[in-house]
Amino acid sequence: MNVPIHQMSGIGEAATQLEKLNLFTAHDLLFHLPRDYEDRSTIIAIRDAQVGRTVLLEAEVKSVDFPAGKRKSMSVQIQDETGRIHLRFYHFYKTLIEQLSVGKRVRIFGEVRLGSRGLEIYHPEIRPCTEPLPEAQQLTAIYPTTEGLKQAKLRQIITRCLTQYAGDLPELLPAGIAKTYDLQQALYYIHQPPLDSNVQSLKEARHPAQQRLIFEELVAHQISLLQRRQYMQQIQSVVVQPSQHLLPKLLAGLPFSATNAQQRVSQEILLDLAQNKPMLRLVQGDVGAGKTLVAAMAACHVLEANWQVAIMAPTEILAEQHFINFAKWFVPLGLDVVFLASKLKTKEKNTALTMIKTGTAQIVIGTHALFQEQVEFQKLGLVIIDEQHRFGVDQRLALREKGSLGTTPHQLVMTATPIPRTLAMSAYGDLDTSIIDELPPGRTPIQTVAMPIERREEVLQRIYQNCTQGKQAYWVCTLVEQSESLDAQAAEVIYLELREKFPDLNIGLAHGKLKAEEKQSVMQAFKQNKLQLLIATTVIEVGVDVPNASIMVIENAERLGLSQLHQLRGRVGRGSQQSFCVLLYKSPLSQNGQARLDILRQSNDGFEIAERDLELRGAGDILGTKQTGALSFKVADLQRDEYLLSKAHQVAAQIIQQHPQHADALMQRWLPEAPRYAFV
Repeated sequence: MNVPIHQMSGIGEAATQLEKLNLFTAHDLLFHLPRDYEDRSTIIAIRDAQVGRTVLLEAEVKSVDFPAGKRKSMSVQIQDETGRIHLRFYHFYKTLIEQLSVGKRVRIFGEVRLGSRGLEIYHPEIRPCTEPLPEAQQLTAIYPTTEGLKQAKLRQIITRCLTQYAGDLPELLPAGIAKTYDLQQALYYIHQPPLDSNVQSLKEARHPAQQRLIFEELVAHQISLLQRRQYMQQIQSVVVQPSQHLLPKLLAGLPFSATNAQQRVSQEILLDLAQNKPMLRLVQGDVGAGKTLVAAMAACHVLEANWQVAIMAPTEILAEQHFINFAKWFVPLGLDVVFLASKLKTKEKNTALTMIKTGTAQIVIGTHALFQEQVEFQKLGLVIIDEQHRFGVDQRLALREKGSLGTTPHQLVMTATPIPRTLAMSAYGDLDTSIIDELPPGRTPIQTVAMPIERREEVLQRIYQNCTQGKQAYWVCTLVEQSESLDAQAAEVIYLELREKFPDLNIGLAHGKLKAEEKQSVMQAFKQNKLQLLIATTVIEVGVDVPNASIMVIENAERLGLSQLHQLRGRVGRGSQQSFCVLLYKSPLSQNGQARLDILRQSNDGFEIAERDLELRGAGDILGTKQTGALSFKVADLQRDEYLLSKAHQVAAQIIQQHPQHADALMQRWLPEAPRYAFV
């Protein structure tokens, strides 16, 4: 039975702190797993101390120093029969100084670090050697906690919980899956590992007991994705036949031909549209791969069958870019394209809403405004969502309500942020995936260089020369903090500086604090070559296509993630001329910062870059904050545990089919706040 913490004995006033940790029941406590382990019962020799390991040492104090400097500190050197190590204190008091006087033998406990004098321990716990060692039979678990809840109290609560409630937990995985540990054994081992356990294996979550829980959590996430897919497909969708007239006309009017990859992905989409269940497909393509044309080709089939198409983008700039492209392609073919965004005046908005409701508007393009209740479609057949990772995980489900005549619209999700296979399986497991893995002909690979900020003047002169020769350039500003206001201020300062420095250049400014129409006006002027240099924040990451722009400078490039840098770089290299991306960084670069800039210099492949970005930053950062909640694993790590994903997917499908009650129980255990889907 899953008992609320208020009904458990021995909790008392700790209930308030436990709730701050989102621990409300006995089961929550059982799955509140240690973040680290300590051995407080075994004294080791100093020569065996390793960086990153928490150790118990016994040694004699050899020297005590108080180095001069702004930050007052105390440095203590201790020695045993095998070696010496330094202790460092930035907060010390009379009793501590007495405990550590030269010649005394002490026991110290703390984490080993590499400091200026070799191996050091900062602020260790000090114990007299006369104290008996604790008679421990297990490692000491260290838990994530909160202010006012001490480790000892939390350990005591969880130990009692293990004794009283672990036996009540049902096994929810199919028989034979858990080979080494059943659930109860795994929990006992993780919370109370024996002293002879491989601590490194536990810290790296490679122990079979941890793998048992990791696998179950991955299965629960896969169940969530599979259930969402079933929910989306429970209502029929319109069966769409291949376009006989509209698509040939669209392709004939283009000044270029579709690539083999675009044609292949279009065929995959067409096969989906021919089914009587809604298409749920993710189209991934690197920067400039031509996803917009693939979306337009998909729209042709649906439009020819007299159904409406909705295209949703995360920003008004990107939505307007789509509006311009689709109007250019479809208005000459006799179709009405309507734009819907919050910036529209009331009269314009009402006109658009009427056209959508009556079906006069065959193609509707907008931002999240398309989700709003007052937007009614007459016959919505296809929804195209661009840059899906900018929207909440379940937002696209809301568009199901926009279907009519008892149908669910087909859904095509597009992203220019290549998603590593691991993430695609975990964040978009409810979608089929297509990849446009070929760039249009005539694109010249972008040359990327990394330069210290000290060479800024040299870069500015190169930009000036290029601009006076008829080329265009971007200068992107970024700051330490993710603040639109501060980024805007930084961009304005550089804008004023460069206008004064290069009075003969036409320079524009674009940032997130500008009104949408001002931003669009600047972008349009840049696109029409009325501006040679555009100073901008990262608002230009997606949606701006200026083939004549051949230089991209990103200031403070070390502060951005790899995928975002790759997206920004993709704003140049869209024509046939040689393009350059200059990554200006502030010295000295951290090891991680150096690694990221090196990866970008060496590769133009967005998928390879995304994989490396996942290794360096983790899932949440790549997908964006709104997606992070979907991937808030308790024990699993997508990069580390990728090899378990395929098996977890198979087991999840088996459980849904054979033991649906177990599927819901697993969701309740691992994803209590995830949405539940009603099936009809």
